[in-house]
Amino acid sequence: MATYVLGISCFYHDAAAALAKDGEIIAAALEERFTRIKHDFSFPRNAIRFCLERAGISARQLDYIVFYDKPFVKFERILFTAMATFPRGIRPFLQAMPLWLKQKLWVRNIIRKEVEADCPILFTEHHESHAASAFYCSPFERAAILTVDGVGEWATATMAVGEKNRVEIRKEIRFPNSLGLFYSAITYYLGFRVNDGEYKVMGLAPYGKPRYLEHMRELLSLHPDGSFSVNLRYFTYHYGLKMVGRKFERLFGQKRREPESPITAFHKDVAASAQAWLEEVLMAMVRKTFEETKQPYLCMAGGVALNCVANGRILREGPFRDLFVQPASSDAGGAVGAALFVFHHLLGRKNRTPLSHVFLGSVFPPSETEAFLKKTGVNYEKLEEEILIRRTADALAEQKIIGWFQGAAEFGPRALGNRSILADPRRAEMKDIINARVKHREAFRPFAPSVLEERAPEYFDLDRPSPYMLLVARVKKPEEIPAVTHVDGTARVQTVNLNQNPRYYRLLKAFEERTGCPVLLNTSFNVRGEPIVNSPEDAYRCYRQTDLDILVIDSFWIEDKSVQLPAVEKKTKRRMEEELWLS
Repeated sequence: MATYVLGISCFYHDAAAALAKDGEIIAAALEERFTRIKHDFSFPRNAIRFCLERAGISARQLDYIVFYDKPFVKFERILFTAMATFPRGIRPFLQAMPLWLKQKLWVRNIIRKEVEADCPILFTEHHESHAASAFYCSPFERAAILTVDGVGEWATATMAVGEKNRVEIRKEIRFPNSLGLFYSAITYYLGFRVNDGEYKVMGLAPYGKPRYLEHMRELLSLHPDGSFSVNLRYFTYHYGLKMVGRKFERLFGQKRREPESPITAFHKDVAASAQAWLEEVLMAMVRKTFEETKQPYLCMAGGVALNCVANGRILREGPFRDLFVQPASSDAGGAVGAALFVFHHLLGRKNRTPLSHVFLGSVFPPSETEAFLKKTGVNYEKLEEEILIRRTADALAEQKIIGWFQGAAEFGPRALGNRSILADPRRAEMKDIINARVKHREAFRPFAPSVLEERAPEYFDLDRPSPYMLLVARVKKPEEIPAVTHVDGTARVQTVNLNQNPRYYRLLKAFEERTGCPVLLNTSFNVRGEPIVNSPEDAYRCYRQTDLDILVIDSFWIEDKSVQLPAVEKKTKRRMEEELWLS
């Protein structure tokens, strides 16, 4: 009989569930896609229900349920930190206690109540989950593993080794020393939201110069053994409700940027300096990991592993032969890692199944989509695949912007051709048009290219596939694809092959035949502040409220914005986002 293991992550940010069948992840989803609350941290009851339904099983058929970290160990850190920073840390500690005492300490009871399963409930360590999510999904039989994030229980970074079906953590760096929290503090100082705007800092960095590198070294010191330490004089995240205080502002000579206020050359230079120092620290950690583990391959996970600029540099300049980064490297991926750690490491099962794609989320049968369109009165055409592909390629070549909704939703933060907004990358102004009129976001934000895998080396300085949009590479022909070429001449590349996503591959092929260009601009199908669309109804709402020209849902072609759907209340959840040490 098959062994089913359900992994759960929640109560911090990006709550998710993942289901493994005999060591293979067969379903995974973020709770935000169902609740429409971005970075939803609540118990992922909708994601769990989806995973069970996609597998065609009931909760009674689960063999194990695994939570992605150990709440009591995390509570120990919070208690010790509050004592160590008394009296400054007492106020946020007291504010956080009701949630901990009511919810976070009773995870086992909550799971029993919500899932209604009678199987064992297990707990992995936070960074064990991250390490497992990277290694067991990788194609490597043996590899070094590096996990870097804000904070788990105590660890903020770990060095580990994976071999066959086992993961062994060998070293760790502990809170309050955190590379992730250092970068989040810069995110906060630059006026962006913590746990949401770090990628904005990465995107802003190429517009500036690293004029503040010495300031960064003052904030975070790199040691000869590859470890680092944070200068706590400048930070408040270890005792307060904010990331930084007045000493931090005095160091830079300017107050924190107010959200939505103008971005100046100073802010761009701070972003450039933080990104440069993050890369230097990561490179030192990577070299030390290679030196100590003597492994030829590297796996990475944790929120910092989503810094695709740093990943590109690790691949180009690092000592490892190859690199695998978990596509859902943030806490959402912890659900995947927790499930796989139990199956392989604890149960000793050896039948590993490397990750072949991330289309693990919600699927809507064409009959259900058509019923929705008919019920709401939306005009549509149902097209054969060949006609659909050709018409879409023609529309893109004619500068139309298309909402592209196909098959199963992606698991993780990137849209990879199933919940995407697509456009022609050959028109430079397309970047500004989509940022302003479709995504409603900052003008400096870049867009990623999707490229036929076999044609990628012609357009990018990239010698291997990059299916998950986790590597940044130099653009070889920036004049041909200006809309996806960042200001520094690079791009975050997604390579597409026929096996991973047949319909998207055929669309790229048709666009190449129509224009000679095997590249499309690909960005996530959502607007600023909202999760990526999950259902056909989500897709139509987003299409109607933006300047998208055409909506394609599976085989249905839609150019009708006349239908007003019933209003949906905007859902938010109050959360002290900067209170990272208490989470």
